[in-house]
Amino acid sequence: MRHHDHEHNDIFDRGLQFDLSTLLQRRRVLGLFAGASLATLVGCANGSSGTATEATSSASSASSSSSTTTSSGSCQEIPEETAGPYPGDGSNGANILTQSGIVRSDIRSSIGSASAVAQGVPLTINLTIQDTSKNCAALAGAAVYLWHCDRDGNYSMYSQSIINENYLRGVQETDSSGKVTFTSIFPACYSGRWPHIHFEVYPSVAKATDSANKIATSQIALPADVCNTVYATDGYSQSVRNLQQVSLANDNVFGDDDGARQLGTITGSVSSGLTVALTAPV
Repeated sequence: MRHHDHEHNDIFDRGLQFDLSTLLQRRRVLGLFAGASLATLVGCANGSSGTATEATSSASSASSSSSTTTSSGSCQEIPEETAGPYPGDGSNGANILTQSGIVRSDIRSSIGSASAVAQGVPLTINLTIQDTSKNCAALAGAAVYLWHCDRDGNYSMYSQSIINENYLRGVQETDSSGKVTFTSIFPACYSGRWPHIHFEVYPSVAKATDSANKIATSQIALPADVCNTVYATDGYSQSVRNLQQVSLANDNVFGDDDGARQLGTITGSVSSGLTVALTAPV
């Protein structure tokens, strides 16, 4: 949620429990209109286009070559990875998870008293969470906390230049299909690491306030060809050299299996916006 939408609204200072109460009230109200709006929704779906038509050749090749899901007939947990030194979940310094407004899909802006908005190539992040204890059925009602660095390779809440900001961090509840969607920007490649996105999975939104409750921690690896395309645009110049000095094979997180099970599928284009998707059994 953009800062200017709530700059003078005290409901954003009442904490996560208030957020949850408000969310439940809104769901009850929306439920009253579900039947009346079903036909309209179906009509809109039939008339809409869900595919970017301006895809670059780089993004198109990534779409066809990058694997993100477990192989047919298998149900194997996504590799457990480090949350890194900048999680913002209370395990290493500040805890953004207890702040009102953190449950959101658009994570480009800071929340609370912070005001900055992260700039960069638009990126939609789609995660599908599966339950390995139920043969990889959709894990509905779980919570996903997702975060990553900005266009300059800095992490909000930690990097000195943006230590008072908290953008590019957010929590979403998985729907009946186990899916969450975040609106963000394409992260930089900083020295020593392959371009990536962090996420943690929690049993529920109510329990997503304490890192001790998380049930999985992993990362999304971004495909090389799309990274090269994005980093050729304005604002990402330092990522060009950094990417040349690393690879999936030698990355200290993805290196064990070349990131094969964490490599996101990319669609779209730099000009119209990119989308990365990953299925994560936990």
